[in-house]
Amino acid sequence: MKTKVVKISADDKAEKYEEAVLYLKTDNVVGIPTETVYGLAGNAFSELAVKRIFEAKGRPQDNPLIVHISEFSEIYDLVSEVPSVAEMLAKEFWPGPLTMILPKSEKIPFCVTAGLDSVAVRCPSHPVARKLIKNCGLPLAAPSANISGKPSPTKAIHVFKDLDGKIPLIIDGGESEEGVESTVISLCTPVPKLLRPGNVTLTELQRVLGNVLVDDAVLNPLKEGEKVSSPGMKYKHYSPDAQVVILKGSYSDFCSYVNERKTENTYAMVFDDEGDGLNVEFFSYGKKNDYRSLSNKLFDILRELDEKGAKQCFVRCPDDNSDDLAVLNRLLRAAAFRVIDLGDGV
Repeated sequence: MKTKVVKISADDKAEKYEEAVLYLKTDNVVGIPTETVYGLAGNAFSELAVKRIFEAKGRPQDNPLIVHISEFSEIYDLVSEVPSVAEMLAKEFWPGPLTMILPKSEKIPFCVTAGLDSVAVRCPSHPVARKLIKNCGLPLAAPSANISGKPSPTKAIHVFKDLDGKIPLIIDGGESEEGVESTVISLCTPVPKLLRPGNVTLTELQRVLGNVLVDDAVLNPLKEGEKVSSPGMKYKHYSPDAQVVILKGSYSDFCSYVNERKTENTYAMVFDDEGDGLNVEFFSYGKKNDYRSLSNKLFDILRELDEKGAKQCFVRCPDDNSDDLAVLNRLLRAAAFRVIDLGDGV
């Protein structure tokens, strides 16, 4: 299969979307832009299309998919009930990087939900994604458009490098603005529960909902035998080929630790305005206390580590406050929870 890349903007007429629409209506899959990361989209009502998504990514069958819609009214085909809290969240954050988990309707096949009775739904804000969904007249199941377990793609070229020859078409809609996947909140529990942090922060959710629980798996590995209830909860995820190690502690301790363990192809990820004192090549991945700055560059740098042939990468640890949870969550999984606290004298 030859993979075609087509640049499309929101200003393009419907004719520019026709090829992608035809693929999606015939149960094929297409790489699409969203404001969070690029997605690998297929008809959410089609078991064949969903099978092709899993096959192209090499994605485990126990990992549920998010279903994308173009406007709130389309949710009623996907879920069996829409509680008032869902309407409140949609009014505040849709279209945008928030996914809500709700009881699924009979129209959604269990292959989309990994056998769960609930479905994850979001309305992306990227105008090309929304126009494509509207032109298809179909909800689109779409995980990130990468090889499963690897850093998520924020550019069309990332999708092409991972999935060339595995999918027929990639829509290039420019670089993703958010840089990390959507926030996922379950509304199937007595108290809403945050399952995956994103750039709709815990603080913002609490402002709308009041009490919000945070799933233990946000900052910890899944317990043995625990079922995945949201994308992004796997033990190792978003990971480059290099061994990633997160270091907690002061910058001076970070430099000492990294310099003492420098080997060939060792890299570091530090905050902006850091780097002095390091004897290895380093990347600045954002301002220390600015979660949007950190999230915007994160996956690009993890992918660049692969391009440079990195063997190990030491990373400055972001804060674990409610706004920085998205970045810390992704780094923990990229590092397979290898975290060293330099304050312990290690």
